[in-house]
Amino acid sequence: MEKIALITDSASDISVELLKENNIKLLPFKVIYSEGEYEDRTEITPKMMYERLSTEIPKTSLPSIEKIHTTLKNVVDEGYTHAIIITISKAFSGTYNAVRLVCQEFSDLETFIFDSKTLTMAQGAMVLETANLIKEGKSFREICKILPTFREKIDLFFTLDTLEYLQKGGRIGKVAGTIGNLLNVKPIITVADDGTYRTAAKVRGSKQAVSKMTNIFKGYLEKHKYKAWILDGYGEDKVEALYKEIKDLPNVVECTLAGTIGPALGVNTGPGLVGLAIEKVD
Repeated sequence: MEKIALITDSASDISVELLKENNIKLLPFKVIYSEGEYEDRTEITPKMMYERLSTEIPKTSLPSIEKIHTTLKNVVDEGYTHAIIITISKAFSGTYNAVRLVCQEFSDLETFIFDSKTLTMAQGAMVLETANLIKEGKSFREICKILPTFREKIDLFFTLDTLEYLQKGGRIGKVAGTIGNLLNVKPIITVADDGTYRTAAKVRGSKQAVSKMTNIFKGYLEKHKYKAWILDGYGEDKVEALYKEIKDLPNVVECTLAGTIGPALGVNTGPGLVGLAIEKVD
C-alpha cells in the first residue's frame, strides 16, 4: 500500500504550524553570517534576520546534501513508499538539482521532484494543495498528473522599497536594476512561466504600488474566483492596506495574511516588501 511523503524547501514560506498540521517535511535553506550559519525558519526567524540587516547582510545557501539525504532516509525509515518534493524555481536555486541527485541514492523510494517555477506562498500554495490531495487518498500517479496543473492556476506579484538586495543577490533577472531608485518608481514584479522575475508594471510611490496590485487582481477576478495570500516582507502599513483593499472584493473566496517572508528569501528582497499570491478556484 502506498504511503506518500510530502517534502518542500523553506522558500515555500509555509509556517512551522502549517508544516506540522499537514505533515510536510522541510528542507531548510541556510542563512550564513560571519559568526556561523543557521537553518532557515527552524534556527533563525524572519524577525531576527530583518533586525540584523542594517549591520550584516548574510549569504544564503540551498539545503545541504546531508540534510536532503537525512530527510529522505527518515522518510524511508518511517515506512513511506513514495515522496513528492516541490522546490523553488530552478532559476533561483540549485535545490531542484541537488534533490534530484540525492534521490538517485534511494532506489526503494519512488520520487516525483517538481520545479514549482516560483517561490514564497505561490510555491507554498502548490504544496498545501498537494497535501490536500494526499489527505483525500489520491494515488501517487494521480497526484503527479494533477500537480503540474497548479502552476497554471497560481500567480505571484510583489513590490519592494528598494531593488538593492535583489541586485546584490544577483537575482534581479530581467527587472530593470535602476528604476527602483529613480524618482521613487516602484516595480510590480511577477514570476514568468520560465520561473524568472519580470516587471509587470511600474508605479510611483508605495501607495500607488498597492493600488496597482489591487487593480491587477481585479482583472483576474472578473473571470474566476480566487484564493489570495498577502505576503509580508516587513512591509508595514502596505501589507495591511493591501489586505483591506482586496479581502472583500467579489470572487475572493479566501484572503489570508500569510505571515512574514522567511529569512532566506528576505535576505534577497530586504525590508519593505508587500506581495500577493493568488490561486484560481475551479
